[in-house]
Amino acid sequence: MANQDQADEGKKKPSLVLTIAIVAGLSVAAGGGGWFVGNMLAPPPAEPETAAAEPGAEAGAAEEGGIPRLATEANGIVALEPFTSNLAYPADNLVRMEIALAFKGVPDPVIAEAIHQDIMAYMRTVSLQQIQGPRGFQYLRDDLKERVDLRSEGRVTNIMFRTFVIE
Repeated sequence: MANQDQADEGKKKPSLVLTIAIVAGLSVAAGGGGWFVGNMLAPPPAEPETAAAEPGAEAGAAEEGGIPRLATEANGIVALEPFTSNLAYPADNLVRMEIALAFKGVPDPVIAEAIHQDIMAYMRTVSLQQIQGPRGFQYLRDDLKERVDLRSEGRVTNIMFRTFVIE
């Protein structure tokens, strides 16, 4: 037994300083590797375009900060105005939606506004239980797609939810 105690004393545990140094070294190596791979994969920053180069192209095609918007009429996409509506049941719950429509060909603002009004009216007839969970959301999406197809007579190819919040 005394022999075993002497063997345990002979084996020293690694010091705390050595452990911290190893962890710090590995952290620096991992951070450097992540930085290197990130620089390899990330595209270089784009050069800012001047407004003088294309005088009419910037109007309505860029958000604040110069980021181009995908939802433009040139792309056949119309972003509808966001709206808030109460649900049928419970009436104290609200839904806030922002939707974009993808048109086949040139977008028609009259049809887009009619669809916008139709969606708002439809959302007032929906109960919270109907749209709960992923399956309920998919049913809502299918119902709205069907209504949009009827209203647009096939000119709208897709309905895209930009925001969907229930309060």
